[in-house]
Amino acid sequence: MKRALISVSNKQGLIPFVEGLIEQGVEIVSTGGTKKTIEDEGLNVTGISDVTGFPEIMDGRVKTLHPMIHGGLLAMRDNESHLSQMREHGIEMIDLVVVNLYPFKETISRLDVSYEEAIENIDIGGPSMLRAAAKNHKYVTVATDPADYGLILGELKLNGAVELETRKRLAAKVFRHTAAYDALIAQYLTESVGEEYPESYTATYTKKQALRYGENPHQQAAFYEEPIGASSSIAKAVQLHGKELSYNNINDADAALEMIREFSEPAVVAVKHTNPCGVGVGNVLSEAYDQAYKADPVSIFGGIVATNQAVDAETAQKMREIFLEIIIAPSYTEEALAILKEKKNLRLLEVPIVANSDQASSRIRTVSGGALVQQEDRFGFDQADLKIATKREPTEKEWADLKLAWKIVKHVKSNAIILAKENRTIGVGAGQMNRVGAAKIAIEQAGDQIEGSALASDAFFPMNDTVEAAAKAGVTAIIQPGGSIRDQESIDKADEYGIAMVLTGIRHFKH
Repeated sequence: MKRALISVSNKQGLIPFVEGLIEQGVEIVSTGGTKKTIEDEGLNVTGISDVTGFPEIMDGRVKTLHPMIHGGLLAMRDNESHLSQMREHGIEMIDLVVVNLYPFKETISRLDVSYEEAIENIDIGGPSMLRAAAKNHKYVTVATDPADYGLILGELKLNGAVELETRKRLAAKVFRHTAAYDALIAQYLTESVGEEYPESYTATYTKKQALRYGENPHQQAAFYEEPIGASSSIAKAVQLHGKELSYNNINDADAALEMIREFSEPAVVAVKHTNPCGVGVGNVLSEAYDQAYKADPVSIFGGIVATNQAVDAETAQKMREIFLEIIIAPSYTEEALAILKEKKNLRLLEVPIVANSDQASSRIRTVSGGALVQQEDRFGFDQADLKIATKREPTEKEWADLKLAWKIVKHVKSNAIILAKENRTIGVGAGQMNRVGAAKIAIEQAGDQIEGSALASDAFFPMNDTVEAAAKAGVTAIIQPGGSIRDQESIDKADEYGIAMVLTGIRHFKH
C-alpha cells in the first residue's frame, strides 16, 4: 500500500489512523476540511488539486470527480492495457480509500431543515469514490466506518498489505452503506413530492442489536431500526433495567405500545402474544392497573404491561406483586423505579406515549417473494360516522363500554371480539376462523361478569348467530362495522333482545 485518499465528514479516530498509515510509508491525499484537520496536526498531506491539476470548484461540489482520481481507483493492476493508459496520462494508483459521506440523515432529522439544505447534503463524489474502490476491491482497500481503521492498520503492520478476504468484507460493507444512504435520499425525495406507492419501494434499517434467537431457539434473529424513526417506538425506547429484550419481547412490546396510544385518560394495557389480555382505564394510574389486572388475572402473569402515565410508587407496588416480563411507560418516579428494580429480570422501558395520529403512516410486512406496504390503521373512535341501527339507543354507561371495546378490538387478531364493562375488558376472542367462535371464547372468559356488558366486533356479522349468543349471555350493547347483506337480520335479532347496536362503517381486520 503506497497511497491513500482520505475525505471524511466524521473525524472520529482520523488522526491516529493517518499517523499509523504514514508510519507504514503511505502517502496521504486529502480534500477540504479533512486536509486541514490533518495539516493542523503537522502531518504531511497532498491536496486533491495537486493530484488532479484542477482546483476544487462550485463550492466543493466538484473536486474528486476526475480521471486522475477514478483512473487510480478503477485500474486493474494485472491488465497491461490499463497500466499503459495510466502511464500515458500520468495517473498514479490509489490503494486505499477512506470516505464517509455528507451527514444527510442528521440533516433531515432536524425539524427546521429546509429542502434546499437537505439537497445540498446529498454527497456525490463520496459515493462515487466508495463504489469505485469497492468494485475494484481485488486491488483497492476501502473503508467508510472508523471502526475498521484498527483492522486495516493491524493487517498492514502484520503483512504489509490488507488481506483479500478483508477487502471483500469491507467492499460489501461499503455497498450496504451507499445503498442505505441512497435509500434514505430516495425516501426523502419521494415523500417530498407526495408519492405514496412508487414503482419501486426502497427501505433501509440499521442494526440495533443481535438477538439470542427469534421466535424459537432454533431461529436466528436481529433487531433493526429505521434511521429516522418515531420517538414513540420500541426501537427508540430507553431500557432502564432488566435483561436484554428478546425477539418476542420486542414484538409484544410493539403491540402494547400501539394499544396504549388509543387512550388519553389514565390507562393500562396487558399483552400476551401480541393480543390484549387485559385493558383498564381509571381516574388515576393505580386504578387503571387494578382494572387491567381484574380483566384477566391469569393471563397477565408473564405478560407485558404498558401505561400512558408516569408509574408512581402505588402502581409500582402492585406491579411487583406478580411476574411481568416488561413494563412500558413514559416515565417512572424515583420511588417507583426503586420498587421495580428489586425484580432483577424485570425489563423497564421508557417511551414517550403520543397519539396514534402522530405516528408513521405506513407499515411493511414481508411475504414469501415480496412485501406488502399499507397505511397504518389510525382510524379513531371520534372519526367514525356512528349510526344507531336499533330501536334502543345505548345508555351513557354503555357508550363508555362500547368506546373502550372498539378502541381495543382493532388491535386484536381477526376474527376478533372484545367484551367490556365498567372501564375494563372482560373477554377477548382472538384469531378465530369464524366470528361466533371468537364470541364464544370471549363470553366464556367473561363468565358471570358479562351481564350488562358491551361487545365490539372488528368486522360485520355474516349471520345473526353472534348477536344471539351475546344476547343470551347478557350483553346489552354492540358496536360493529355493518356492511353485510344480512345486516338487517342481526339488527332484528338485537331488537328482539333489547340490545342497542351501533354501526361504525369501518372494518378493523388485523391479520
